[in-house]
Amino acid sequence: GQCVVACPVAALKEKSHVEKVQEALNDPKKHVIVAMAPSIRTAMGELFRMGFGKDVTGKLYTALRMLGFDKIFDINFGADMTIMEEATELLQRIEKGGPFPMFTSCCPAWVRQAQNYYPELLDNLSSAKSPQQIFGTASKTYYPSISGIAPEDVYTVTIMPCNDKKYEADIPFMEVNGLRDIDASLTTRELAQMIKNAKIKFADLEDGEADPSMGTYSGAGAIFGATG
Repeated sequence: GQCVVACPVAALKEKSHVEKVQEALNDPKKHVIVAMAPSIRTAMGELFRMGFGKDVTGKLYTALRMLGFDKIFDINFGADMTIMEEATELLQRIEKGGPFPMFTSCCPAWVRQAQNYYPELLDNLSSAKSPQQIFGTASKTYYPSISGIAPEDVYTVTIMPCNDKKYEADIPFMEVNGLRDIDASLTTRELAQMIKNAKIKFADLEDGEADPSMGTYSGAGAIFGATG
């Protein structure tokens, strides 16, 4: 959301998903799961005067449970799957002789820019979904199969660093079996506001842990956005 902060004429405004997330949390029929992106865990502390770049992963897990989320998972789980999909696709392209280079398709703003201004590059984009969206697909297929919860009762929320992830979540074809991959996406500031509204003393929280299955991930998933 730094584009909103930096706009010199205040022409931009965030599209808030806080209200519909709160409605889902208050709905006893909904099983609300949440997953956060890697950057959130080192950005959130700054909003609670804990210093720049401090890793508050454990406190975030605790705060999310206090807000009422049923399961706490991690977007890095989706990043691991995206890495495997992209690696498989790259091998297939090498065997077939292209097209090269292969570009990531994980940033919706970049994909939209390519669609609008560089259509000649569209064949070079990976066909893999982003970590957010591939996590969402798993949340409506794999997760119900291991939890026994009906897919239509699962409400999937992500905590992401960019407003464009809301746009990505709303793309019409980002669904599986008629269910949205992602039902809502919150920014770092939106989650911070929810924590403050709940009067949670974030800095004083004990460290919690993510839930198993979709809350585990590799080191490669944690540094997914690193160059190379």
